[in-house]
Amino acid sequence: MYWKDEGYLLSKNNFDENSIIIEAFTLEHGKYSGIVYGGLSRKQKGKFQIGNKFLLNWKSKNENKSGYFNIELIKPISPFFFDDKKRSVCILSAASILKILLPERQINKKVYNSFENLLFDLRSNNWIKLYINWELLLIKELGFEPNLKISNNDNTKKALTFNRDLFMENFIIPNRLKFPLFRSILENYFL
Repeated sequence: MYWKDEGYLLSKNNFDENSIIIEAFTLEHGKYSGIVYGGLSRKQKGKFQIGNKFLLNWKSKNENKSGYFNIELIKPISPFFFDDKKRSVCILSAASILKILLPERQINKKVYNSFENLLFDLRSNNWIKLYINWELLLIKELGFEPNLKISNNDNTKKALTFNRDLFMENFIIPNRLKFPLFRSILENYFL
């Protein structure tokens, strides 16, 4: 089994002395995980920042078995925000939400495109409003229509709390998931 696709890094974990397991959200294949051999090498490890865009080549002996990735960096996203804690946490928050809520290997181009737009629009002054609206779109795409649309609400904390409550009620509590730490940190910035 082999495929090639573009995607964004959602998570990474050390696998052995020199390899990592990554989870990526791809355009044509959904959320996929696999091993990157040599991912911890000096030459490679710097590019594995959450939110970066990659060209991913996935291989496995069987479609249902674990596979491995060969990757090429297409566009670094995270390094542009290393000096901005709020925007960096925003990337980590969005990625961690997608990691826990998206089903494995299920294509969702609308969510993919909205995530990509969010990452590219992080340089704008109203980035937190864009993030809040992105969360609402994600909740809707996952099957829950919010009763209230937050558009011109100047109270960022209220909007983030509203979205958190929707996540908790519809996804986190029913599925016994842990609410993402980075999402809580992001919310705390706007107390």
